[in-house]
Amino acid sequence: MASRIEHRTAFSADVASTWDAVSSEAALRARLEQIGGDDAELLEYVTTGDGVRYKLRQGLSSDKLPSAVRTLHRGDLVVEREQTWRADGDGYTGLATASVNGVPGEITAKTSLTGEGGRTRLTNSGEVKVRIPFVGGKLEGVIAEQVVKLLEREAEFVAKWLAER
Repeated sequence: MASRIEHRTAFSADVASTWDAVSSEAALRARLEQIGGDDAELLEYVTTGDGVRYKLRQGLSSDKLPSAVRTLHRGDLVVEREQTWRADGDGYTGLATASVNGVPGEITAKTSLTGEGGRTRLTNSGEVKVRIPFVGGKLEGVIAEQVVKLLEREAEFVAKWLAER
């Protein structure tokens, strides 16, 4: 059984400006520096004919983890994420995947960036699967909750980036 991830946010900016704030190399590096956690790094950044693909590494020290996670996972968490985006009509669609060191399973999400009336909506819809007998479901829920918190912090960063430009 998987735990769902749902996150939607709207920005008071057009799609082009929001696209830059969400996916440009400069914005990603700034975002990682500000909220990426321990040993955060942009591992790969490739522009394609109609979009972009990038890989990120983000870390969370064990002392900042919920107690439920600390009992199931020793040491710091290292998350590696890969995001692909491609132009799709008036916006962009994509796929995000992530893995957590030492946790058998994966995080997947469909992403979209759409605009209307000078505003842009960013949507993430996915799931967390952990393959550990008896405790996998509990860990899935905790990881899903942490992913949503990260998406909220990233949305706050994007809003600030847009306001400063």
